[in-house]
Amino acid sequence: MTTNADAIASLYAAFAKGDVPTVLGAMAPDIRWTEADGFPYAGTYVGPDAVLAGVFMRLATEWDGYAAVPDEIFDNGETVIVLGHYSGTYKATGKYFKAKMVHVWRFRDGKIAAFQQHTDTVLVQRALS
Repeated sequence: MTTNADAIASLYAAFAKGDVPTVLGAMAPDIRWTEADGFPYAGTYVGPDAVLAGVFMRLATEWDGYAAVPDEIFDNGETVIVLGHYSGTYKATGKYFKAKMVHVWRFRDGKIAAFQQHTDTVLVQRALS
């Protein structure tokens, strides 16, 4: 039986391979995707299309080698918490960053209903300037 933690682990692998349709397909139609205050894409995006346009497309076009890598995944049923790290080089400045992150994923009826990002946005902002 596949757990929600297994599903999330497979999504990080899909994202790493550039398989965005798989990631978007795991989302509920009304997903609420929240990027941390201070992150370049801060705010809440509602629906997979908004996540694609507001986050994923920007990551793909504004960064070289951007990665979100899970180090530990904790399954609490409908909530999955991931500890990991981001890294990448911001194209406009040529600056590299690496920062720890925490992602909180919430499921509803087998789909991702909500995502909340936590990270050290100061480290990200240094790459932007």
